[in-house]
Amino acid sequence: MITMANNLCTTKAGKEPTVAKGTTYKICACIDPDTGKNIGKTCPKLRTTHANGGKRWSSTHGTWAYQLELPAHADGKRRTPLRRRGFLTLEDAEAELDHARGLLALDPDPAVRRQITELMLSVLKATMQLPDTEEVRRKVRTHQDLNRHITVGEWLEEFLKRKRSIEPTTRRSYESHIRLYLIPYLGDIRLDRLRVSDVAGMFDAIEEFNDIIATERASGDPARVRAVRYRRPVGPTTMHRIRATLRHALNIAIRQDRLLDFNPAAVVELVAASRPKALVWTEERVAQWRLDHAAHLDLLKRAREAKGGKEGKRVDPVVAYIGAPRPSPVMVWTPQQTQQFLTYARKDRLFALYRLYAINGLRRGEGVGIRKPDVNYQASRIGIHWQITQLGWDPIQSTPKTDASDREIAVDAESMTWLKEHERRQARERLAAGADWVESGFVFTDEIGRPLHPQYVTDRFYAICYQAGLPPIRLHDLRHLAATAMLAAGADAVLVQKALGHRTASFTRDTYISVYPEAAAAAAEATAAFLTGTPAPAPRPQPPTRQGTRAGAKGAASGEAGGTVIHLPTN
Repeated sequence: MITMANNLCTTKAGKEPTVAKGTTYKICACIDPDTGKNIGKTCPKLRTTHANGGKRWSSTHGTWAYQLELPAHADGKRRTPLRRRGFLTLEDAEAELDHARGLLALDPDPAVRRQITELMLSVLKATMQLPDTEEVRRKVRTHQDLNRHITVGEWLEEFLKRKRSIEPTTRRSYESHIRLYLIPYLGDIRLDRLRVSDVAGMFDAIEEFNDIIATERASGDPARVRAVRYRRPVGPTTMHRIRATLRHALNIAIRQDRLLDFNPAAVVELVAASRPKALVWTEERVAQWRLDHAAHLDLLKRAREAKGGKEGKRVDPVVAYIGAPRPSPVMVWTPQQTQQFLTYARKDRLFALYRLYAINGLRRGEGVGIRKPDVNYQASRIGIHWQITQLGWDPIQSTPKTDASDREIAVDAESMTWLKEHERRQARERLAAGADWVESGFVFTDEIGRPLHPQYVTDRFYAICYQAGLPPIRLHDLRHLAATAMLAAGADAVLVQKALGHRTASFTRDTYISVYPEAAAAAAEATAAFLTGTPAPAPRPQPPTRQGTRAGAKGAASGEAGGTVIHLPTN
């Protein structure tokens, strides 16, 4: 029998023995007919007689096995040797024996070697294979507890603790994804056993619940509708963000602690998160929206009555105005509708701010975050170096998130005039407030100098749009409006990119630029004229675009500025 010494190889006296060499042998499952017991290693069929009288192992009977002495328990008690059988060749048995010996030789520390032993036995029991040597070596080098199986949920909580220098809004997004989706669906799975199918299954379950929400809301049963009242379907964009959070957390586990060798979230396929297409409020779309708005208002009235509302109590008209279905989540006013808005908004104390939003395409937080030292009246420029964003309900002041967002913008002369008028109004408010005035240093404040809450600016914007009789858009849609207008006015796409604070011009073109029907028609006529040699028809005269003329103000106030006037019901 070919064997390897089974003795423990010892070092100098008093030191922990080194790794045992182990033994390989052959064994079978034959039964002794007299005793009924397994013959095992003594079966005569395991060896055959050679022509010269020598013995050799049978190539057809029995299988190979090995035995390895394991380190003793912490109290010195001897541990049962590791015995493995069923190998078809001696080479296979010796290869696994060498694998086991290599694992035990990773660290001479007796305590670490005992941990490796327990890890070997637990992995063998679960998978019938020894753990990967390189993976165990990484864990030993990073001083990890080899036999503590961290779950996905435990690691996600650790991940949040380690993310110290991130924006509050980003942290809130991570926390939301982890609390609502990742821990409920994946939290109990061992981190090292997380598979692609587990992550894909989570998104399948989210989509199934989306279907449940849609079914319950369409059922017409008040009880079923109430059951999903506060649950919103998870769209493709949110799913991609959830996956991004998980992917980032697992990448940290791979890079910092070597807990994984592969990121299953990186290869899960999701439905493309296409951005909604910005559409212009044409006359046809406005007409359809008026019908949808009337139906939506009627639905709100009936819902209020079903809850036992008082007869004659009004439904909030602005809520009905905002909530009515639109052709697209992102809508853009025509130039005439924009003029109508700016003319009506002149009487508002924040008109200069709304004019900057509409013409310069500022983000909401950038507008309310403009500070007095950042306004250069002589150069007609404003520095966008600060912002006020929202975390839940709380306003958060910070610098812009990217280098591209931290910029200076050129401002037209009339906007600067309105900024000076706003400054004079603010000086009068300071005198009226007296000791109650708060010197915050911001250009746009409330009546006693405090910074504006971003949601207050949004609510006021919706009220102005409703009162002006305009089709609804979001405050953020003014960025799309400004980008579209800049391009229609002949501005280069790179200049539009810089003005909006984007990193690339391609992102600006793909996301923020719509095409006015008039501009598209003019381009078609010009193209046909160029190719056929026929002169293009003369452009139709447009209403005056400059604000401040008596005719323009009078027309907009009476609904005759070329835009679409909408007479909305008030209850």
